[in-house]
Amino acid sequence: MSLFRRRKPAGAARSRARSPGWLARLPGIPWRRLAPAGLLLLALGGALVALRFTLDGPVRQVAISGRFQRVQPLDVEKAVRGALHGEGMLGVDLGRVAQAVESVPWVDRASVARSWPEGLRVQVVEQKPVARWGESGLVNVRGEVFVQDAQHIPAELPELVGPQGFAAEMTARCLAVQPRLEQGGLRLARLTLDERGAWQLTLENGITLRLGRQNVDQRFDRFVAAAARIVVARAADIAYVDMRYASGFAIGWRSGASEVQRG
Repeated sequence: MSLFRRRKPAGAARSRARSPGWLARLPGIPWRRLAPAGLLLLALGGALVALRFTLDGPVRQVAISGRFQRVQPLDVEKAVRGALHGEGMLGVDLGRVAQAVESVPWVDRASVARSWPEGLRVQVVEQKPVARWGESGLVNVRGEVFVQDAQHIPAELPELVGPQGFAAEMTARCLAVQPRLEQGGLRLARLTLDERGAWQLTLENGITLRLGRQNVDQRFDRFVAAAARIVVARAADIAYVDMRYASGFAIGWRSGASEVQRG
């Protein structure tokens, strides 16, 4: 064994001591500068996770607003609770909750919004009936039958009698003729559409107005312009007014006689 070891050059030792790690030797990457940014990103990520955990708590409060006559707020809250399915504040499906509220009888529209930190705000618009559908149904302004067997029906609502599937068309005509009748001192009690497509109005005083199947709007315009004043003046004597004439109308008297008027 040799008593003498070969000594390495001092420069080689210093060179090995100063050689950077393999990450630092990658070209173009300033690792010492990126390290603080990476730590910051990790901190932000942790903060976001913690924030989500804090915000995604259970829904504890339901605030309900609207003008109610038929809708019970307790029924609305039950519908909201039933639609939550265990989600937290962030995960709750607001559209699904609104649909659940709109399924409550007499609810027309509903909007739902989050109310931080642990509540929901529910705005409810109640249905407004504009006419009866048959004996016990009710329709809204869009002609949708939203109640089939109403227990309490406002007496002032006109009745729509017609084939199934025509509620929207009949509602639109009802809303068109009703204010014009009222301007002339008359009120609509019933609007009828038969299977052949013929229209007939029954006024509150019992007089029927026959409009037929063709030119219904024009015939009604002619009634308002020429016949309505006669009906108002002699309501007790008139049974019906028939507008199905090309250039006039016929008045049926309660005595059984009839008379054709030009106009």
